[in-house]
Parts: sequence; structure tokens; C-alpha cells
Amino acid sequence: MRVGFLNINWADVLDVFLVSVLLYQVYTLVRGSIASRVFLGYLFVYVFYLVVKGLGLGLLTAILQYFMGVGAVALIVIFQQEIRRFLLIIGKSTIYTNNGLLKKVMGNSVLDLKGKNLREIVDASKTIASNFTGALIVVNKRDDLSKFVETGELLDARVSKPLLVSLFNQYSELHDGAIIIVDGILKAARCVLPVADGVDVPSSLGFRHRAAMGMSEATDAIVIVISEQTGKISLAVEGELHSNIPYSELENRIEEYLNSDVQRMPK
Repeated sequence: MRVGFLNINWADVLDVFLVSVLLYQVYTLVRGSIASRVFLGYLFVYVFYLVVKGLGLGLLTAILQYFMGVGAVALIVIFQQEIRRFLLIIGKSTIYTNNGLLKKVMGNSVLDLKGKNLREIVDASKTIASNFTGALIVVNKRDDLSKFVETGELLDARVSKPLLVSLFNQYSELHDGAIIIVDGILKAARCVLPVADGVDVPSSLGFRHRAAMGMSEATDAIVIVISEQTGKISLAVEGELHSNIPYSELENRIEEYLNSDVQRMPK
């Protein structure tokens, strides 16, 4: 098909569509941050470069081409957090546990929460919140959490309310850090979690809440975080923090997320 002086075929249409989708996804990741301005500025310069190259302005094209090459390296440095987040999203969407067809072939690994002591976790969270001792509890969904388990003290214990409450007692040697629960088993305590440090993370958040966001961004686990100052319970999922969860909704919201095929927190 010919449009004016351009020859357009189906491959050109597909190319433009895929590039548009990619640019939209990148902009969605950086939207609302300082990086979004850098992205739009770089995009404008690139479009200008294509126009100049099309007009055959050799000297200006050479200058802009050099700038684009150096700028690509600068973008990797500037957008390192966004690139990491983008690759995590791709990885989570392509692993076999998130693929519907492969799950049917290889089996569904979603937990049967009623048999995995969710009630014990919720009851312990309520008690810890009322005692204002603070806590960080990681509950796995599908991703392998072994490398985070190895950072703490291995326990391999049955989940129970008394055990969870005692671990986060201020006099316990294991109260610092997070506990990680995998398939209903308390694997380890005093674990070190990755900390969210992006520009979109509110500066008012404490270290415990940042760790919860970082862990939920790096994996598909749900993280229960209890504030030591306010006693409020929050849930971190997919790098987002859902604050001040009512006791009456806590169990249902955790169960819905862990039993769902989608990765977003139920509203």
C-alpha cells in the first residue's frame, strides 16, 4: 500500500504497533517520577534525530548520532530501577507457574490455605498489632524464596500463633528482620529482604515497610507488615503497599491473592 511518498506493508504496521506498545509500557513504569521527564526528553531528541537524518543533514545527524549513543548508556544508569522492575514483570509473566497451559500439564502449585495455617498467621498478626511490637511476615505464592530464606536463621517449624508472637517479642533474639513462610512451613526468621528505594517510594515510610515493598516487588509473595509505632497492619503486593487493613478483611484479602491466578491485590 502506498500513502503519499511512503510504501507501507503489513510488517511496517506491525513494527509501529509493537514500538508503540513498548513505549507505552516504558512510560507507564516511569510515570509520576523524575525519570519520566528524562524519558520524554530523550524521546523528543530521538524523533528530532530521525527527522534530521531523513532530511539528509549530515553534520547535525552525526552530532545527534553521537549524542544518542552516549545517551543510551546514561539512560541505563538513570533508569536502572525501572529497567529492573520491567525485567521482573517480564520474568513473572513468562515463568511456567504463571502460564495457564503449563500449569495444567505440570500441576497447580497454588496453596490450599485452609490447610496451611492462614488462620494462625492472621490471629498472630492481630496480637502483634495490639502489642505494638512490629512484624514482617512473608508468605510465598509461587516464586522460589530460597535465597531469602538463606539470609536468616533456619527453623523449618510448624506455623502457630504462639510461635509467631514469640518470635517478634522485643526480647527475642530473632525479632529483627522478617520471617518467611513457604507452603505453610515457617522456614526461617531474621531474614534480610531487599529494600525498595525508588523515587516513587514515600520518604515517610520506615525501613520495615520499605523492605515489605522491596520483597513484594522482587517476588510474587505477599508481605504482612505491622507498624511498631501505630500497630496498623499493611499488605505489600507487587511493589505496592496497601495500608491500614481492617482485621475483618485481613484473612480474606490474603487468601484471595494467594489463590488467584492474577498477581494484583484484590480490591
